[in-house]
Amino acid sequence: MVNVVGVRFRKAGKIYFFGTEGAKIEAGESVIVETVRGVEFGKVVLGSRNIEDDKITQPFRNIIRIATEKDREINEKNKEKEKKALGICAEKIKKHGLEMKLIDAEYTFDNNKVLFYFTADGRIDFRELVKDLASVFKTRIELRQIGVRDETKAMGGYSICGRPLCCNTFLADFVPVSIKMAKEQNLSLNPTKISGVCGRLMCCLKNEEETYEELNKKLPAIGDKVTTNDGLHGEVQSVSVLRQLVKVIVELGDEKEIREYKASELKFKRRQNKRDGERVSDEEFKALKALEEKGGKSKFED
Repeated sequence: MVNVVGVRFRKAGKIYFFGTEGAKIEAGESVIVETVRGVEFGKVVLGSRNIEDDKITQPFRNIIRIATEKDREINEKNKEKEKKALGICAEKIKKHGLEMKLIDAEYTFDNNKVLFYFTADGRIDFRELVKDLASVFKTRIELRQIGVRDETKAMGGYSICGRPLCCNTFLADFVPVSIKMAKEQNLSLNPTKISGVCGRLMCCLKNEEETYEELNKKLPAIGDKVTTNDGLHGEVQSVSVLRQLVKVIVELGDEKEIREYKASELKFKRRQNKRDGERVSDEEFKALKALEEKGGKSKFED
């Protein structure tokens, strides 16, 4: 067993584990650690706990020390320097005529490296820019191209629900989101209604996916032929997934009537892929596929 703490370096960033060498460190404390990028200032979000040796991801390092008041002052000064670095880098990008959008700048705690994050439509030859920046900052320079989701995570904002963006407040890792999730939840397949600020499918589509999958297993699809518990035959007109209620057009001799039943009161043949969802045009389908996230790893942290 090894005693570790969980540390974050960015707001809503990935949690990394570091050894404590037996020291008891509470959540909320700041620590100085060594990472692959150099010496970093981080905040403990998971206090001291024991984990099994085989669950440790290598390379594994111990914290250097609990942050002192002087360390906190250095960290605050670094944040001020990052603001100035952003302005300088933006001027250099304009000078070199590069088609790239600067998003963020970050100093390592020991000032051994300055990282600049940017977005661009394609690959950018920024070798001359790096040389120019290195001559100004007199330290190692790294430019890292990120995606639109990473950009939104860094910038923050509010979603259509009126709440702060999940990715900017608590979502540490991006998860793959698919059109199938929207279909499973009977949502409109209008791209403007199921896409987030970043222009991709909303991350929150994943939140209730498992619940809807389980509930939909107990329901017929719209258009299915069913037999009711009172011996009537009919066709499904609509379903209420959360209430598990089904409206059925039943045949009463020469007449038809709409009646509502509990899903458990109906007999029907379950189809493996019964939830086809809403029909969309070719243009909408292309737009939806463009929104669909293929991968989920953030490029902000390795």
